[in-house]
Amino acid sequence: MEALTLFLTMALPAGLVLFAMYLVVKSFLTKEFEKKLVEVRLKNKELILPARMQAYERVCLLLERISPNNLVLRVNDPSMTAGELHQRLLIEIREEFNHNLSQQVYMSDQSWDLVKQAVQDVTTIVNRGAEHVAGDARGVELAKAIFEDLIQQNQDPMRNALTFVKNEIRQLY
Repeated sequence: MEALTLFLTMALPAGLVLFAMYLVVKSFLTKEFEKKLVEVRLKNKELILPARMQAYERVCLLLERISPNNLVLRVNDPSMTAGELHQRLLIEIREEFNHNLSQQVYMSDQSWDLVKQAVQDVTTIVNRGAEHVAGDARGVELAKAIFEDLIQQNQDPMRNALTFVKNEIRQLY
């Protein structure tokens, strides 16, 4: 019995010291892990934020480049027929969009959906303009039909997407 008491008088304080050390080490390791996690997150922000900003810039440029006003002025050649201009406009829209597909990784789903919708709206406007003009007419006639359609709609298909993207950029700061 005396041996048991002696053992308990030694084991109990040693056990308490070991338990206290366990708690201290666990607390220290938890704090170190949290500190490393914060460092990793800050490092990721340093690396990802510039990439996200560049993606938003490229998408804004995409939207500006495929805006019917800019697109028609950039692509139109006086020697083109309406059919040729129509095809060239559609190719230009598709190439611009395909060139910027990877930017969706850095954007919210809602923002990317608005960009896709804007691209579809511009394609629709170009196709509607082509429906009202004979394929062998001058390209200027197609351009005129596109601009008339824009005026009738009284709505810029790029505005919603561009405004949303810009607001999302502002939230990053």
